[in-house]
Amino acid sequence: MGSGTLDSFGSILSGVSKRLGLEPRLIELRLQHRWHDLVGEPMASHTWPAQIRFKKLYLLVRNPVWLQQLTYLKPALLTKLQAESGPECVTDIAFRVGEIPDSTTAASDLLVASPQSSHLAEPLPEVVSHTAAIQDPSLRERFREVISKYLAQVHPQPARDPSQAP
Repeated sequence: MGSGTLDSFGSILSGVSKRLGLEPRLIELRLQHRWHDLVGEPMASHTWPAQIRFKKLYLLVRNPVWLQQLTYLKPALLTKLQAESGPECVTDIAFRVGEIPDSTTAASDLLVASPQSSHLAEPLPEVVSHTAAIQDPSLRERFREVISKYLAQVHPQPARDPSQAP
């Protein structure tokens, strides 16, 4: 396999993640996974990078005292996050007091698939349409499995009875 093949594979992954709107979520997962290493103690045990929406990181903070302290540290924290994720991925931080997840399980639960989900149902139509350009059938199927598994972990949705109104 030449380097051109790897480049095209990387561009396919990048394109699929952008088209499916997964890029901010992938950055969230990376930040959550590396949070302790990025910010160190004691900040890691008092904060949690909850989500990224429209390039703004929503950071959960354990209490108002920490929230006040972080307003002074915001420029330095933003610089550190931009060094990790790229300057255009996170352009602002919003703090809010909330429940901080247990750091030992939070990131690992998001990144490890449960054994029950190893055999997936039919892929979503948007997954099928975004992977249709992949010529190799086994590679296309593997992409569909990976994307579907990721979407199931990120947005788990309970089965709903279609007769029930939302």
